[in-house]
Amino acid sequence: MADTARRGDPGEPVAIVTGATGGIGRAIAARLDARGYRIVAHGSGTEDAGAALVTELGDARYVDADLAAPESAARIAAFAEESFGRIDVLVNNAGIGIPVPHRDLSAVSPEFFSRMIDVNLAAPWYLTQACAPALARTRGTIVNMSSMAASTVSGSSIPYAVSKAGLEHLTRLLAVALGPEVRVNAIAPGLVDTERTLGWTEIRDHVIA
Repeated sequence: MADTARRGDPGEPVAIVTGATGGIGRAIAARLDARGYRIVAHGSGTEDAGAALVTELGDARYVDADLAAPESAARIAAFAEESFGRIDVLVNNAGIGIPVPHRDLSAVSPEFFSRMIDVNLAAPWYLTQACAPALARTRGTIVNMSSMAASTVSGSSIPYAVSKAGLEHLTRLLAVALGPEVRVNAIAPGLVDTERTLGWTEIRDHVIA
């Protein structure tokens, strides 16, 4: 990523952070803001939280979009370029994870499985496609938010773990396809306490054990 930029510098870098109104995304947006990035903060159905977030950041815009819709990617990329004139970082952080016991195969409907793949795997692909030309011009960076569930027998559900495993391999493929102009990496955290996971008592107890 670019070094910390001076506020007001017309060349200061721009980061798109998806899922920016959630716990991890909000922290990422705040850290990038502190390093001098202008922020395009994405959320889905979180307009009030998005409006509050951008007031806390130095120079930020909020965009609301359902990432399961492929056309949302082009809209977010265009919004970033129209707002700030460039894209330096894409953080594919948005994701969904709904607890379903791995042994309960019948509890996973086709709609559930498709939604996991659409948001956790297809959306980062579509956003990368949409942002790749702008990122190549700035020699930018893509960071995909994976999970330990991508490489271990864990995760909130089997579809969730499968979607993250796909995201990690997508990261490897894109790193080769887009490099050296664009760097592509993934981060694979374990369970993180956020407002979404605080009620996951059974999963938290398992992780602690």
